[in-house]
Amino acid sequence: MFYVYMLKSKSIKPITYVGYTSNIKKRITLHNSGKGAKFTRGRKWVLIYKEKFKSKKEAISREYYIKNNRTLRNKIKNENFNTSSV
Repeated sequence: MFYVYMLKSKSIKPITYVGYTSNIKKRITLHNSGKGAKFTRGRKWVLIYKEKFKSKKEAISREYYIKNNRTLRNKIKNENFNTSSV
């Protein structure tokens, strides 16, 4: 199984990050320890959204769609404004 996920930074002006993985708990731990994607280093993150897929290809396709659809990304971020995890 693969997951597409969205993280929100724990800062005064939060930003989001979208990615995919086969092990969501391990991936979030990496992001929060400074060993995740370069963009996520130096920030603390909270999981606000995830979707499950059977194939890597489906997950990558969905990740690309969410990353490039600012309207959808903002909708997810705003709907989950007070959610610490999904």
